[in-house]
Amino acid sequence: LGSSSVRGLTSLFAGFVIGMIGVDLQTGQPRFTFGMTELLDGVDVIIAAVGLFAVGETLYMASRRYAGKDEIVPLKGSLYMTAAEWGRSWKAWLRGAAIGFPIGAMPAGGAEIPTFLSYAIEKKLSKHKEEFGTVGAIEGVAGPEAANNASAAGVLVPMLTLGLPTSATAAIMLSAFQSYGINPGPLLLTTQADLVWGLIASLFIANVILVILNLPLIGLWVRLLKIPAPQLYAGILVFATVGTYGISQSPIDLVILYLLGAAGFLMRRFDFPTAPVIIGMILGPLAETQFRRAMTISNGDWSVFYKHPLSLTLLTLAFIGLVGPHIWAFIEHRRRRGPEHVPGDA
Repeated sequence: LGSSSVRGLTSLFAGFVIGMIGVDLQTGQPRFTFGMTELLDGVDVIIAAVGLFAVGETLYMASRRYAGKDEIVPLKGSLYMTAAEWGRSWKAWLRGAAIGFPIGAMPAGGAEIPTFLSYAIEKKLSKHKEEFGTVGAIEGVAGPEAANNASAAGVLVPMLTLGLPTSATAAIMLSAFQSYGINPGPLLLTTQADLVWGLIASLFIANVILVILNLPLIGLWVRLLKIPAPQLYAGILVFATVGTYGISQSPIDLVILYLLGAAGFLMRRFDFPTAPVIIGMILGPLAETQFRRAMTISNGDWSVFYKHPLSLTLLTLAFIGLVGPHIWAFIEHRRRRGPEHVPGDA
């Protein structure tokens, strides 16, 4: 949900609203289409993702181009790790992976928590604490990077078992599953076992291929930083425009792309997370369908959402996930302040 639960929930609600655009699947009535037939099928998730993440981020970076001066620091020493660095890194890798995967598998996990947690642990356990934040300690890179990669794999657990995407990448994958008629859930391992094991195998294969490609090509990736910013931004916008137009050759898609791009720019500017918008677009229609189905079956009885133990447990966990971090932050704040001094005490 980002740095603020309120901003994150606002972005999620915006995604719900965008997901409602199109034809109501139960009544057949158009919603929020403003008389345009091009919107009857709704807003494509891919277009929304490109608009929010590519166009919006490009506009934001272009607006901050002169906010600071970029500097390329020349490389010192060898490009490859030495034996001593390998010796200092392997334990940090294991600890980072052990931290990242279970937290990434939690529905409210994400990549930020295990990354910073791994850094704090490595700094506490390191024998070279003076290097952290100064000359640089390799454990402070190896551990958090391993935690980040492990959490990225962990997001597949709630997505495949519950159909719950906890990151923008998982949301795009869920959208691709839906386009092929694949519904993630507890029975997916039985009905689509080849797909599940193929995804698991792809994690290993992709990492091996990344190592094979990145080691010889790292010099090329670094040279990309030397591309002048105006040309780089223009190239991103051109490819985003051409790719979006190629989906259905509709000018309306381009209008939607840049409207969402402008929205993404404003969200980035005012620190609203964009990933919940995509998650809301995907889960919103599903949640609406199941909500209306539950209300129909229960004849409008709202107690159907909390009178069963499973539904009550899930609602409780969702409430704890939203309120728990604020309570913990309040307790930590009071603990750090210590007992307040009362006038007149000895």
